[in-house]
Amino acid sequence: MRNLSELVERYIALAGEFGQPIPLSNFPLGDDEMARLLSAFDEDYHISRYLHFSNVSGTPYRISGEAATHLSIDASIREIL
Repeated sequence: MRNLSELVERYIALAGEFGQPIPLSNFPLGDDEMARLLSAFDEDYHISRYLHFSNVSGTPYRISGEAATHLSIDASIREIL
């Protein structure tokens, strides 16, 4: 996964539908690469408003300096793909 479209495709494959939180550890990236990629998306206002991070149970990642274990994505992200 190197771009937003690939992230969304992988998310849908894992979650089955938009809006479902999935563990970040389910993505096929190393810890540092996952943190860098998602932090970059989180720091972009036009992208971050569609991404929702939560910190529940599981492996935590540092996304923009905050701990997060899960990600959900709004269906309306398709507007910017």
